[in-house]
Amino acid sequence: MFDDDRHYEVVRNNEDQYSIWPTGLTIPAGWETVGKSGPKPECLEFIKEVWTDMRPRSLREAMGS
Repeated sequence: MFDDDRHYEVVRNNEDQYSIWPTGLTIPAGWETVGKSGPKPECLEFIKEVWTDMRPRSLREAMGS
């Protein structure tokens, strides 16, 4: 495995799904930054802490929770 010394932005789509995107690249349509950036492990740890319900927003709303 190679060292990844790039920085990333944590991004979220309109279904409240999270991902990371390399800093400096244009974020794809439908995604927005959430204010967290840094090394990959740090961003992934942030996502692990905040994304506790993996269901898309539309499913959560349809289920009433």
